[in-house]
Parts: sequence; structure tokens; C-alpha cells
Amino acid sequence: MILSNTSTVDEFILLGIPFFHELHSIFFVVGLCMYIITILGNGFIPIIVVIEQKLQTPMYKFLSNLAFLEICYSTTVVPKLLQTLIKAQTTICFYCCMTQNLFHFIFGGTELLILTVMSFDRYLAICKPLQYPMIMTKNVCIQMSLATWYGSFIIMFLQCAIMWTLPYCKSNIIDHFYCDFGPLLKLACSDTSVSQLLGFISSIVFVIMTLIFNTVSYIFIISSILRIPSVRGRKKAFSTCTSHLIVVSILYGALIFIYVRPNVLAQSRLSRVVAVLNTVLIPMLNPFIYTIRNADVKAAVRSAIHKKSAALEK
Repeated sequence: MILSNTSTVDEFILLGIPFFHELHSIFFVVGLCMYIITILGNGFIPIIVVIEQKLQTPMYKFLSNLAFLEICYSTTVVPKLLQTLIKAQTTICFYCCMTQNLFHFIFGGTELLILTVMSFDRYLAICKPLQYPMIMTKNVCIQMSLATWYGSFIIMFLQCAIMWTLPYCKSNIIDHFYCDFGPLLKLACSDTSVSQLLGFISSIVFVIMTLIFNTVSYIFIISSILRIPSVRGRKKAFSTCTSHLIVVSILYGALIFIYVRPNVLAQSRLSRVVAVLNTVLIPMLNPFIYTIRNADVKAAVRSAIHKKSAALEK
């Protein structure tokens, strides 16, 4: 549907995943199962942290924040993605589209900041263990968590506010499964070079700068761990940060591929696949990455089950 150059759109049409149509029903079932696992898996982490006193530490509080963000981040996109898999043409109202775009970037930006805070927390715990309790107090933990939300909201709101002011009169068909930055800019009937430049600069500053901070933190962490004399001590230190390092590597790899490039309008089948992995697969994997190899979490689960069984026996 092509609109005249003097009109604006009231709603958009999401094309979803316009390939492998014969497999869409299978994709829907798989995607729905993955979304349910994402909700349950990430919902489990804050619950077990609240229940078990041993997990009332800054690291697990930040992890709870991350798990909540994963639920929010996935929920902004996945339900609409599932709808595009079972319906040929899925519409979304203009304001709904802009709201989805806004919260997608707010939650995504907050996640990057939380991961950065988590790497700083591990740096203090491993490199400065004696000073750690005095620096990472309960109030500091709360303030840092709130700062990630405030910082992301301010930065992403300013970035997404540009999208609201652009006139969309070329078409109302979005070649994507959600209202992403690049596909939306392609529909604008005014010069978007400034918006593209600001988006690219924002991606460089937000993604690359936090990645640099994470990388520097882990350089210090790994160098400190290698200086630990005992093998058991090195193994224990590595176990507290390997999960976080895995998540950082996967997430930043996907984000750099999608957003950190000069021409954000360039879309390909591969970029669509990476976007699916970023919004569906990674949020589902995070709880498993953080819990399966985590001895503290497994011990807390066993303790919670034991307490529940003892209560039922009474």
C-alpha cells in the first residue's frame, strides 16, 4: 500500500519473516515455547534470590534486574513476531509502533548498562576483595541499578523522539517483524541523513563504549585471577564471571552486527535472522547460562526444595 506524499500513516503493516513461509507454523510453535521458557526461566531468578538469604548479594540483585529486563525486552517484540507468523499481514497502529520502538531500545539500553555494572561488580569483588564490602553497599547497589534505568530512558527517549517527528508518507509497510530503527527510517518521506548519523553515533557511544568498559574490566579480572596461586582458587574465581562473559560476548556480537554500521537502512536476510536470535534466543538462554553452572544458585534451589518438602511433611 503506497500512500501519497502529502499524507501520513495511521497504522503500519509488518511483513514479519517473508521467507520460509511453509515453516511458519513450526516457527510459531518453537517461538511460543521459547517465549514461555524465557518468561519462566527469567522469572525464576528474582524469585529464588528473594527466597534465599544467601543470594542477597549485589551480584545476584543485578542478575535479578537483568532477568526482569530480559522478560520486558522479549515481551516488546515476541508477541507481535508470533502474530506475524500466523497472519499474512499484521497491522500495528502508529502510536503502538512508536511505543514498541521506544521500549525496545529502553530495555535494550538498560540491559547493556546492567551488564556493564555487573562487570564492574565482578572487578571489585575479584580485584579489590577487601574494599568490596565498603564500596558495593546496599545503597550503592540500588543507586547503580536505578541509574541504568534513568540513563537508558534519557538517551533512548531522545533518540526515539526523532522517529515520532518524521513524516511517514512513502509507504506503511515495514519490512521487519517489529518497529526497528532502520526499517522505520526507510518509510520516512523527508531527509533522514541526520537521523541515521545520530543513530549511528548513539550506537557507537552506547554499544561500543559499554563494550570497551566490559572488556577493560575483564582484562583486569583475568590478570588478577591468573595471579591466584592455587588452582582451586583460580577455578572458583573464573566460575563467578564466565557466565557473564559468555552473555556479553553473544549479546554484543548480535548488537554490533545489527546496529553498529553507517547505513542502518541496509537490511538483509541474515540481519533478520540475527534480530530473531537477539530478541528470542538470547533472552531464553540467559537464565540457563547464569544458573546451570552456578553452584550458589543450585545450592539455593536444593535448599528451597528441602524447605518446601519439610513444610509439606508437617
